[in-house]
Amino acid sequence: MEYRPLGCTGISVSELCLGAMMFGAAGNPDHDESIRIIHRALDAGINLIDTADVYSFGESEEIVGKALAGGLRDDVVLATKVGLPWDDRPGHGGASRRWIMRSVEASLRRLGTDWIDLYQIHRLDPATDLEETLGALTDLRAQGKIRAFGASTVPASGIVEAQWVAERRGLGRFRTEQPPYNILTREVESDVLPTAQRYGMGVLTYSPLAMGWLTGRYRAGMQAPDSGRAHIFPGRFDPSLPANRRKLDAVEALAVLAEENGLSLIEMAIAFVIRHPAVTSSIIGPRTMEHLESQLAAADVTLSTEVLDRIDEIVPPGVTLNPEADNMSHSTALEAANRRR
Repeated sequence: MEYRPLGCTGISVSELCLGAMMFGAAGNPDHDESIRIIHRALDAGINLIDTADVYSFGESEEIVGKALAGGLRDDVVLATKVGLPWDDRPGHGGASRRWIMRSVEASLRRLGTDWIDLYQIHRLDPATDLEETLGALTDLRAQGKIRAFGASTVPASGIVEAQWVAERRGLGRFRTEQPPYNILTREVESDVLPTAQRYGMGVLTYSPLAMGWLTGRYRAGMQAPDSGRAHIFPGRFDPSLPANRRKLDAVEALAVLAEENGLSLIEMAIAFVIRHPAVTSSIIGPRTMEHLESQLAAADVTLSTEVLDRIDEIVPPGVTLNPEADNMSHSTALEAANRRR
């Protein structure tokens, strides 16, 4: 397992990060099994765990806290997030000082720790001024409750704006960005990743397997599995959509390429992500021990220039095959409902 600097924070993290979104009612409700998965990941050399307050409505954080009890906490870089709404009640979400200060205390309690190594804004809040958000996070860092802070799924323009606000107001700045990134979703290569590099930010990418597309579960001529994600995000999995047919064609070509090089599709997909020079760590999100074992092997894979060139032929750099469904970091200003003609 390779360890890399998390931007300019002085923290070193593993090239694979254990994502805890699947622990709890939304994924694996068995706490004991989830804890075993966490311990296996730590034994394999992973030292970075990423969760969020809203994952299974706090249950994921509770499971992570249980797993790190008994002396494991000090050796783990613990990241969590705040901002996605918990319910429809006003103020139960967002990035206001009021909600951040309330939420961090709840996360600390559920995680069973005195500090959070990386506290991330799950989504920028259009109803809250960036100065308000950055001011709250800066104060939390001064209080010792968090060590560093970052954000998730921010477009390049938002990254630049946040850096400028921090500089002009004398506030702490976002040290990390967490964008979606995989072989089928490459738009961040054109702007988000270079911008993060320019500002010396750590990059923790999520969805390296494209929500299952790059596991081999979705193949041409096969009936798509009846998964919860397919019901929640029908536009991402409906094989009748032209964009998804393009994804099926790409997956077929990628599967052949992986087999030709003695790799599983999963190994090649994750290895592709962590090979990018802007990427600090790729978040893997196993629900079972079998999932974890199939993904850990990617840390030992080095893709040749020839393989990377072949991948670029299948899905060109900077291209997202189904941008309407899969690109979650772009600006919404040019969408049909928002643009002026």
